[in-house]
Amino acid sequence: MSEVEFVVVGQWMTDVVAALPGPLREGTDTAAHVAVMGGGAAANTAAWLAHDGRPTTLVARIGDDMLGRAGRAELEAGGVHCALAVDPLRPSGTCIVLVGPDGERTMVPDAGANEGLRPGDLPDDVFQRGRHLHLSGYTLLVDGSRMAGLAALDHARLRGMTTSVDVASVGPLADAGAARFLSWVTGVDVLLANESEAALLAGLPQPRHDGDLDSARAAADAAAAVLTATAGTAVVKLGPHGSLARSADGSMAWADAEAVDVVDTTGAGDAFAAGFLPAWAAGEGLATALERGNRAGAHVVARVGARP
Repeated sequence: MSEVEFVVVGQWMTDVVAALPGPLREGTDTAAHVAVMGGGAAANTAAWLAHDGRPTTLVARIGDDMLGRAGRAELEAGGVHCALAVDPLRPSGTCIVLVGPDGERTMVPDAGANEGLRPGDLPDDVFQRGRHLHLSGYTLLVDGSRMAGLAALDHARLRGMTTSVDVASVGPLADAGAARFLSWVTGVDVLLANESEAALLAGLPQPRHDGDLDSARAAADAAAAVLTATAGTAVVKLGPHGSLARSADGSMAWADAEAVDVVDTTGAGDAFAAGFLPAWAAGEGLATALERGNRAGAHVVARVGARP
């Protein structure tokens, strides 16, 4: 089988990452280690795909500013083909990322130019039969870019491409509403979600398994079973409990997480997608694809930052 080329559509951001030594002290100073890094869910996935030698095009929108130009240069140096529209008014997107001592992150994003992504920003020639479209859910969850996300899915289907969507974030998903989001992604080949996102989309209670592996997998499988009515394959990421996938044909697989000391969870799901999708697209089976995804996610959480 020839190698699949990937088209990734979504957000490019600059991440300002503050690694906190303890709780944030409101109203005063909290000393932290601060770094400025490339970010954005779609850009992260594209960077990891290219890092692994996968032919990858990123379609996104940046500002006409220093951050946007530097971001383009960084991605191109990493092997990503950049189809980046330049917004003449909005600045490049920026996200403040607060990382606690346990590695869990809280994000404060300013979509900036990402909100201006339009259907006209999608180059027609990147949508070709045999390629795979991966769409970041943020594109659908941001009002200004939603039509571009929907247009990307339409273009891919018309050209006979396989498709995947990563839900991206439970907070904006709750704001948009599960039913609306499912209507936007109906018919995708792969839908990727973490356990909270999957439960919300499936109309099930939020998981409360208190660290129990069996209950975590049972809850994920129940959600995935519901979501196969929308997507050909539903993938649920369970963090330290690994990941699980179920397909509409009834096949199911799960894979254990790789043991790692968690430093920063930023971008773990983006890297997971970059590990999972090539194996899935090559027909290597759900179990192998999940293992590749888990390995990629574990590599990211072991250090600060979301990019290679």
